[in-house]
Amino acid sequence: MITLIVFFGLLFAGLPIVGTILIAAVVFMATNDLAVLYDSIPIQLYGALEINSLLAIPLFLLVGEIMNKAGLTQRLIAVAEVLVGSMKGGLAYANLFTNAMAASILGSAVAQIGVMSKVMIPAMERTGYNRAFSGAVTVSAGLLGPIIPPSMLMIIYGVVAVQPIAPLFIAGILPGLLIVAALALVIMCFGIFGPGLPAGERGDRSASVKVLLEGLVPALIPLVVIGGIMAGVMTPTESGAIAAVMALVLGFVYREIGVRDLGKILFDVGTNTATITGLIAAASVLSWVLAFQGVPDLVVEYMKNLTDSPFVFLLLVIVLMLVLGMFLESISVLIVVVPLLMPVVTSLGIDPIHFGVVCTVATVIGLVTPPVGPGLYIAMVQADIRMGALFAATIPFLAAVMMVLVAIAAVPEISTWLPAMMNGK
Repeated sequence: MITLIVFFGLLFAGLPIVGTILIAAVVFMATNDLAVLYDSIPIQLYGALEINSLLAIPLFLLVGEIMNKAGLTQRLIAVAEVLVGSMKGGLAYANLFTNAMAASILGSAVAQIGVMSKVMIPAMERTGYNRAFSGAVTVSAGLLGPIIPPSMLMIIYGVVAVQPIAPLFIAGILPGLLIVAALALVIMCFGIFGPGLPAGERGDRSASVKVLLEGLVPALIPLVVIGGIMAGVMTPTESGAIAAVMALVLGFVYREIGVRDLGKILFDVGTNTATITGLIAAASVLSWVLAFQGVPDLVVEYMKNLTDSPFVFLLLVIVLMLVLGMFLESISVLIVVVPLLMPVVTSLGIDPIHFGVVCTVATVIGLVTPPVGPGLYIAMVQADIRMGALFAATIPFLAAVMMVLVAIAAVPEISTWLPAMMNGK
């Protein structure tokens, strides 16, 4: 109890999450007569980062940075506008489908919402869309970033849960497509039952062909990544390296980036990587201390007394993740909570891959829920929208994502079918 009070007290006081986790671990040691473990903290911090799977993190971060700097995301937007822009509400669908394509390259919801908010919200408003609705579409579609592979959260879950990354990547495909379909249905309902959506505009045919030829080339990056992993010819780390090289070559070909830009790109990747790996190392110390004291066993016993139903357990996990996601960044939620819950997952016979998908989707929703909701704040700043109006417009989209999440929890095959097919080859 003292550890929890200290943890949330420091968190609300504004201390960085890495420091909060480490101090909470030390407080737990001090209050449980575990001072003998103090000397082993540096060893535990270092050991947490001696994992080959972590190499994929800077590589996919590099892909995202190059994508943003090289203007490849804007080309994907142009492709989506050509494909669906002429429909009624076409720009809203283009926003959604661009996010789906960008999700398979960027892998980060925050980065994706930031990029798309700058471009799509003003464009939608100019063509007659309500500003809050435009922000809601952009924010909710940005949730696809950590779900459709390659996914940064899947990599982190695989590290902390000691699960292979490749099946986790593949497991996110069907859930991601279901979420795309659910969000598209919400947009359709707005057009039919709501105030209506602006009609699209049909562009010049020759210009459209040129846009498709130029814009579909960046779409080859996720096809190479996913196809290489499913075929078994590349590991996730190797696919990240190949994707980074492809994005860099395209950036040079399109003359959007030069050699002088590489220093800034690599610096941003390095700082972001340090932040993520620092969180993983700090959380490993806390998990190690809790395991030493037998806390995971107590959690297993408590959950078994509470329910022996895998589905009910997953619903409880979803509620827990949603509540924590209101205050903590999604990566922090995963690396703190997952190690504690994995023994329960094993005891209830839940597939760890399925559990990873449920956890990933649940924690991502926290990005767009108050009071923290970094995704909401990004869209607010970019489009000058009030929090209340933006969140109110986002509620129907979040409800659709929640319905898909419950379906995923109830039907494990949604997550496990494709990985099982991959392993069967």
